[in-house]
Amino acid sequence: MAGDREITNNRENQGMSILRKPLHSKQLRSFTWSLPVLGWLLGLAACGHAQAQGQINAPPAPIASAAAAESLLVDVLSVDSTIAVRLRYLTPDNFTGAPLPGYEVNRAYLRREAAAALGRVQEQLRAEGLGLLIWDAYRPVSGTEGMVAWAERTGNMKLFKQGYIARRSRHNMGVAVDLTLVSLDTGRPLEMGTPFDTFSDAAHTANATGAVARNRQRLVAAMEAQGFKNYDQEWWHFSFEVPNPVPFDVPVR
Repeated sequence: MAGDREITNNRENQGMSILRKPLHSKQLRSFTWSLPVLGWLLGLAACGHAQAQGQINAPPAPIASAAAAESLLVDVLSVDSTIAVRLRYLTPDNFTGAPLPGYEVNRAYLRREAAAALGRVQEQLRAEGLGLLIWDAYRPVSGTEGMVAWAERTGNMKLFKQGYIARRSRHNMGVAVDLTLVSLDTGRPLEMGTPFDTFSDAAHTANATGAVARNRQRLVAAMEAQGFKNYDQEWWHFSFEVPNPVPFDVPVR
């Protein structure tokens, strides 16, 4: 628009007039000092974006056999039956608006080591009158492929670059879990500021204040105490390191 061009031209003229003025030694020192700082800030922003993409994507690996899945994955409720499970991708109540492939029953599986650690988190929280509610745990590769197909079909490819959808997920390996805190008295989730699977800055773990910030920190502290690591763009997403993780594609049944 013409108004926009006029504003742009004015800014360019102002910038050129500043450059035409001689810099005093003090200004020159300040300007010279600011260049590495500016470079550091730009590098930090680029690094953060790259880190987000790196964290959300699991390393490539061949899909393990059904026999391997049976030996390595365990039902979380076999460790602690008081953990609540409400798998969102089993139902249409998720961002795709439809159940994802591979989900047949409301059952949360994780690698044995991760499930044991999650049981310890639940035990720790119980003393505070709190518990865990799981929205997703092990996810078959076919489920992730369903997410990718949805993004491609609906023109939401930006979600890959933004770090909200992965083509290779740690969920496929049974080492990631999406969850929240609930009150054991009421069963109601604590206020976390955004719904599950909110694809915006508001869901970034650190982007909260007041009670929401405290609740997120309680969740992060409890999970980290048992070896889980939070994905900082999703307050609900945690991963657990195991030796030689591999993806699986057996249905949740």
